[in-house]
Amino acid sequence: MSDTAVADTAYRVTADELRQFVERFERLEAEKKDLADQQKEVMAEAKSRGYDTRVMRKLIALRKRDKDDIAEEEAVLAMYREALGM
Repeated sequence: MSDTAVADTAYRVTADELRQFVERFERLEAEKKDLADQQKEVMAEAKSRGYDTRVMRKLIALRKRDKDDIAEEEAVLAMYREALGM
């Protein structure tokens, strides 16, 4: 095999692998968009039933966090409110 043939084969393999990575990423992007659309639909349905979606989003964010971090933040917030007479 000539050097050119080896280089062509290496390039072809690399290009095929690169194409596979790009296509996988594009599929994941499409799935992510579909999931985001579904999340919007859930929030729209909740809103239509009278729920405050802004508060729901805060609850969802809180559920992702560590309970100790939340407790510490709430304690500091309470202290600051008290200091401001709120």
